[in-house]
Amino acid sequence: KSLMLAKAKEEWDQEIVDKQAEKERYLSERVTPLHTSGLSLSQLQDLCRELHEKVEIVDEERYDIEAKCNHNTREIKDLKIKVLDLRGKFKRPPLRRVRVSADAMLRALLGSKHKVSMDLRANLKSVKKEDTEKERPVEVGDWRKNVEAMSGMEGRKKMFDAAKSPTGQ
Repeated sequence: KSLMLAKAKEEWDQEIVDKQAEKERYLSERVTPLHTSGLSLSQLQDLCRELHEKVEIVDEERYDIEAKCNHNTREIKDLKIKVLDLRGKFKRPPLRRVRVSADAMLRALLGSKHKVSMDLRANLKSVKKEDTEKERPVEVGDWRKNVEAMSGMEGRKKMFDAAKSPTGQ
């Protein structure tokens, strides 16, 4: 690993040096050194006008290249979205809950020509409740006597025996 890291660092340093040399070579070709010493006022003004024209040309080129770059990035983004859509792997938005009745759901699924009403309560069986309260007579008395009588283990045994006897008969 250390040999690989050392080799990678050497290549990286060499790449930086190569980039710097390329930059200097390009600038020496494109930019000629200015000689302003010994020029008259009119010659300096002409030189300034030439430099302004060159700056305007470079700005136009920069603007054109920037516009092309933005156009290409937008196009790449749109193509990526199209690819994701074709694959079917795109982020779905979170769905909201909508309360729909059973009739409305059936109408939506089957269309308006099917008029099926779905009353869920009508399909249920009717069950008659047994009158359990009528079978057991309710004794109303002094609740304090009942609590004192049922306290302790003896009272629990009475409750257990009392619960056993009505069902056993």
